[in-house]
Amino acid sequence: MDIVLEIFDKYVGFDYFYGTVFPASSNSSLSSFLASYGSDTNSALARDNIFRQATSLYIITALSAILIYFFFGILSYLFVFDHRTFDHPKFIRNQISLEIKASLISIPCMTVITVPWFLAEVRGYSKMYGSISDHGILYFFLQFPLFLAFTDPLIYFIHRALHSKYLYKRFHKAHHKWIMPTPFASHAFHPLDGYLQSLPYHIFPFIFPLQKHAYIFLFVFVNIWTVLIHDGEYLSNDPIINGAACHSLHHLKFNCNYGQYTTLFDRLGGSYIR
Repeated sequence: MDIVLEIFDKYVGFDYFYGTVFPASSNSSLSSFLASYGSDTNSALARDNIFRQATSLYIITALSAILIYFFFGILSYLFVFDHRTFDHPKFIRNQISLEIKASLISIPCMTVITVPWFLAEVRGYSKMYGSISDHGILYFFLQFPLFLAFTDPLIYFIHRALHSKYLYKRFHKAHHKWIMPTPFASHAFHPLDGYLQSLPYHIFPFIFPLQKHAYIFLFVFVNIWTVLIHDGEYLSNDPIINGAACHSLHHLKFNCNYGQYTTLFDRLGGSYIR
């Protein structure tokens, strides 16, 4: 995420924003307190100031997630989504507007509790690296299947745990309001529900090396995949990939197909239905 921060600082106007709001010459007590964690000639908040980084990461993450949600949600709705879903008796009146409203509440709230992970990464506590040569070209390509192999089983177990009586009622039930989901249901969940299922993604770079550009790609990929498995169109209906075919059954029947990318752990756990 430090790459993204630099782009926003230099080219999107964050340097100007912080220099205007917290100028280096300011004598306010707030600016002085914040500057004690680092300052430069343009702003009381240097680029490596922890408060500035946290604020920037929140803005970037929330806006990026919302833009991805709408961009790919609209594309999926227009060109992929099975519009016959509207005729299903379980489809709720005004469901799409309700899904969007729930998502626009969930994403900013979820971002608040996600930012500490990004902040720890930016400040050098993870195993993320910059140059491909640091771990070689072979590992660069292996890190993608390794990421899926690490996150897929963990998400399966977290998702299945969220269907326990205690957790389902408090956190996961909100997402299952959408029995016949549209692409806009992808992020329409309780913030803690989404956060718990995202934990494997954030834990991964603290255990395994992950190239920084690959990390950004995976962030976008995960959000796009989340939209696609809610599109209601069975573009992938095979025994390996957990696509919309599997996930639609999960919403319809509740107690099956907990996997995120593959059906492997549903098969091993006896929860796979086709």
